[in-house]
Amino acid sequence: MTTMKSFASASPWDLVDLSQDSLKVAAAAIAFNPIFWNIVARQEYHNKVLTKLFGGNSRYGCYFLAFVIFSLGIIRDYLYEQALRDQPALDILQTDTVKYAAGGLFLTGNVLVISSMWALGLTGTYLGDYFGILMDSRVTGFPFNITDAPMYHGSTLSFLGTALWFGKPAGILLSIGVTVMYQIALRFEDPFTAEIYAKRERERVKKTG
Repeated sequence: MTTMKSFASASPWDLVDLSQDSLKVAAAAIAFNPIFWNIVARQEYHNKVLTKLFGGNSRYGCYFLAFVIFSLGIIRDYLYEQALRDQPALDILQTDTVKYAAGGLFLTGNVLVISSMWALGLTGTYLGDYFGILMDSRVTGFPFNITDAPMYHGSTLSFLGTALWFGKPAGILLSIGVTVMYQIALRFEDPFTAEIYAKRERERVKKTG
């Protein structure tokens, strides 16, 4: 049964139950996923680990990584929801206004994620460029004309919307963790991906020159 905390009387330390193992497991899953796919993708780029595993077929390797990343995301979301169930709720987050805001955030987040996947395709979404499966040109239409990282920002909004929907401060804390991990991931991914495409352009220039 969910414990309800009063904003007027509860201290900040009462709003999140740090003793719950489910909170720690959810935080670990949130941190693990982007670390995992960045390590695996770079191993693929440098050593063709998954391509070799699938007999030299880079597309099959990418499809496999996509399946793994998607599955890890489902597990992470499940662990997140379980963690919220074990956490106290806050009375001021139980209003209709907060519910409407939560629904709006969740809807916006999912629109960003789904439209991003639609624009990029399967291989574009799931690190196909690390497999040598490059897009012809940079995607600049929606949602990339709104944000340069719609998958990450959309996912963060969905986490935050879920936290507010259940009125759980712990969910807001975990959503901040999501933001931090994605920002760290982007610091590694953006320059690396840019160099992959820059290398292709240099090779094209050499061929035509």
